[in-house]
Amino acid sequence: MQRQIGKTTLELIQGDITEMDTDAIVNAANAALKLGGGIAGAIARKGGPKIQEECDRIGGTFVGGAVITTGGKLKAKYVIHAVGPRMGEGNENEKLKNATLNSLKLTDEHRLKSIAFPAVSAGIFGFPIDRCAQIMLSTAIEYAKERTNLEKIAFCLYGAEAFKVFAKKLEKLPG
Repeated sequence: MQRQIGKTTLELIQGDITEMDTDAIVNAANAALKLGGGIAGAIARKGGPKIQEECDRIGGTFVGGAVITTGGKLKAKYVIHAVGPRMGEGNENEKLKNATLNSLKLTDEHRLKSIAFPAVSAGIFGFPIDRCAQIMLSTAIEYAKERTNLEKIAFCLYGAEAFKVFAKKLEKLPG
């Protein structure tokens, strides 16, 4: 599923984010930047130890923040580690919006043309998938309307249910 917003293509894909051939993929990170389970674990396994080594040098970031490292052995040249909120910590919507926005800003700062996001915080952090889709998609659409060099913003969703939720939300959002 695709939508054109200015010169940026917003795309929904069901699949494995570690296989994405975009300039950057987003890791749903924790504030300590430790690549443990879930998406982070898959990135660590496929990308190799260099990604964690760079994360260790950076040392961490705040909830809502994002940092960039190499993509190691991944198809993507870079990994953007976005720290989304844990459900129940307070101000979750704003923190997820900031994690998405800060990731998009990093792509432009590094002159990248494409990025792929997972459903940040919707896994072990317990954020409701429908709220996640609403916030991340609307933030990406608004960003694409601004001046950006991004040609492609993809949401690579693991599983049919997550894809369905994002597709339904995208259909309803103005663009």
